[in-house]
This record gives sequence, C-alpha cells and structure tokens, in this order.
Amino acid sequence: MSIFEYNGCALVAMVGKNCFAIASDRRLGVQLQTIATDFQKIYKIHEKLFIGLSGLATDAQTLYQRLVFRHKLYELREERDMKPETFASLVSALLYEKRFGPYFCQPVIAGLGDEDKPFICTMDSIGAKELAKDFVVAGTASESLYGACESMFKPDMEPEELFETISQALLSSVDRDCLSGWGGHVYVVTPTEVTERILKGRMD
Repeated sequence: MSIFEYNGCALVAMVGKNCFAIASDRRLGVQLQTIATDFQKIYKIHEKLFIGLSGLATDAQTLYQRLVFRHKLYELREERDMKPETFASLVSALLYEKRFGPYFCQPVIAGLGDEDKPFICTMDSIGAKELAKDFVVAGTASESLYGACESMFKPDMEPEELFETISQALLSSVDRDCLSGWGGHVYVVTPTEVTERILKGRMD
C-alpha cells in the first residue's frame, strides 16, 4: 500500500457560476481500520480561499500550519488577502522546496479571484500544478470521483445546484472506495457567503 493511501481520502473541488464548492469525506483510518469519523481535511485560508489536503494526515496538518504562517506574513506585509493563483504558487514552491523528502500530500486549492472568478487547481506531492476549469479531484477515491464528476458536472451551476452535484458525486464515489467514507464535509463559497454542510453517508 502506498503511503498516500495510508489514511484514505476523497477530495473534490468544483466550479459554478461565480462560486465554487469543495468537499471531502470525514474518515481518518490506518489502512483498513477506522480511527475517526469526523476528521477535517478542508481548511480555510480566508473567506474566499480554501485548501483541501489529501494524503498522509500528519503531513497534511504540518503543511497546513506552514501555509497559515506564510499567508499571515503576506497579509501583514501586503495588507490584503492572497489571490488564489498566488496561493497556488506558494503551495507549489513550498512542496518543491521539500522535493527530496516530500510532504506526502496532494493539495486541492479552490478560491474566488478577481471579479469573483472561481479558480481551482490540484498538484502532486512535489508541487506540479494541474489547473482545471470544471473540477479537480484527489485522494484514494479519485478514480471513482473522476467518473462521477464527469457525468454530473454542468457549466455555470448556481450555488444550490452545485452543492447537490458535488455531494452526489462525493457520496457515490466513497461507496466505491473502502479507504474513504463516513459522510462528507462540503463548503459552497459565493462572493457574499460561505455555506458549510455535513453529509451523512450510508454507514452513519
């Protein structure tokens, strides 16, 4: 089993019309043994920028703390929030810096940029970015997430429809992956508000 699959994870971000959604499962496991069913995998950087971290849970928490530190320094110096594109470059540089002993994480970044244009991207453990205009996925359930998102995604969805789509895609995908599950955690972000919801899976 790969070190990236050790804790299990399902992570997906999807764009809508001037909004985006980011969702993850809630399971923390050690291989096939479930340790917790309310584990946080999505973190808020600021009101319009979120990062999801799949991979090894301990590395994810360490990486998040380093990113918060870097973002706070940026805020103090620039007196403004970081744009999603800038933050993606920061994460990429931080991961590449450690390429010979990498963090075993695959981040998913989602944010609203200039004129509230949604931005999503993912990268591998050494910071090679993959940009997308529709959705990005990461984690052990990524194969089934690709299939579900491919069939369910529509361009320019309103926030409520976007929530419904990403939730269905996530729940149907974790049913096909034994390393992730136990419901979901979904954030839908519009220019004016952040909506956070917990999904119940079949096991809850």
